[in-house]
Amino acid sequence: MSERNLILAGLDGDRTWRLKDYMARGGYAALKKIIAESTPPADIIAEVKASVLRGRGGAGFPTGLKWSFMPRSFPGAKYLACNSDEGEPGTFKDRDILRYNPHSVIEGMAIAAYAMGCERGYNYIHGEVFEIYERFEEALAEAREAGFIGQKILGSDFSFELFAHHGYGAYICGEETALLESIEGKKGQPRFKPPFPASYGLYGKPTTINNTETFASVPFIMRDGGETFLNYGKPNNGGTKLFSISGHVNRPGNYEIELGTPFSELLEMAGGMRGGRKLKGVIPGGSSSPVVPADIMMDCTMDYDSISKAGSMLGSGAVIVMDETTCMVRALERLSYFYFEESCGQCTPCREGTGWLYRVVHRIEHGQGRPDDLDLLNSVTGNIMGRTICALGDAASMPVQSFIKHFGDEFAYHIEHKTCLVPEDVQREGSKIYVGPSC
Repeated sequence: MSERNLILAGLDGDRTWRLKDYMARGGYAALKKIIAESTPPADIIAEVKASVLRGRGGAGFPTGLKWSFMPRSFPGAKYLACNSDEGEPGTFKDRDILRYNPHSVIEGMAIAAYAMGCERGYNYIHGEVFEIYERFEEALAEAREAGFIGQKILGSDFSFELFAHHGYGAYICGEETALLESIEGKKGQPRFKPPFPASYGLYGKPTTINNTETFASVPFIMRDGGETFLNYGKPNNGGTKLFSISGHVNRPGNYEIELGTPFSELLEMAGGMRGGRKLKGVIPGGSSSPVVPADIMMDCTMDYDSISKAGSMLGSGAVIVMDETTCMVRALERLSYFYFEESCGQCTPCREGTGWLYRVVHRIEHGQGRPDDLDLLNSVTGNIMGRTICALGDAASMPVQSFIKHFGDEFAYHIEHKTCLVPEDVQREGSKIYVGPSC
């Protein structure tokens, strides 16, 4: 099987999150070398570009390219932010990185700060995992005492202060500009773009924001080389990736594999289908990504390009597996309710549209569907997508469109027969879908 642990390497001890254990695995060697050799920042960015590391938070934007947007000649303060606001159903990888390997994130952020000339950074941690916030604070204290963050790091002229910021569980704060608003003490609502954070971010200053897993990948890249990291993946998809597997599998959890690994291998790592049942559909990148039916998904490899060709997104790497006992109307009803509840209400299409989507799917599920409801759902989603300040409207719309596209017969059956195509006793036998701690 194609399994390589770069981010979660060596995490088989009792207290792997401690500084001494991280250093025993080669931790902070990259940062020490960069400072000792006074490595030019441009060389660091070039190495990250060579690795083809793409953002692990969902968008998959090239990390090195994003770092190059930071104006190094800017005379004032510049900021760095880590997006650990992991609030999407099915996603639970970043909290494990912070739980078991927090120093990889600290070192990655310190290297990024050196490369972009930032003197202050924040790690925004999801509000419903307070123990993770405490674990990261402990790691920060260790790193500060050892001289890896703070003033004049390792006796050099490079200074970088890093702080943990605790959110309060709002899904919308996972959007990068809403995250910045929250750090500033404001209501967490997305900003209009442009201007983009690279020019006008935290406190109106240039800011770079990356995901937890993205920063955790940087120490390996700088220690072993960007080309080495790239070779663990495939062209345009460098390195390994953490996938959070949940749903109807025997061993749900986080699995780190090379990008480009066949989905069938990943499913096998997770113990295969629970109860030996047939695969029905997969949400491959978190609940906001379009669902993919079994026959298409089994031909996919786990990388950005392959999943995109299948009509979905790799996203955060949250793989929700659904077997033949799943009522797809009921599953969509639950997802639609989540996005309705989590809309910040700033944009009319999202504020009104997400509620509309939920109410229509809800009535279909509960035997009150109307003949024109599927056309209505497609019309509403079409009027939401691309018409909102942030991507939450799109995130609510894409699952609706894909569920109707691939499993329209179930929706039509609900509307015509006022009941589910999958018998209730079969659904009970399969039990509820477990989609991870975020749900």
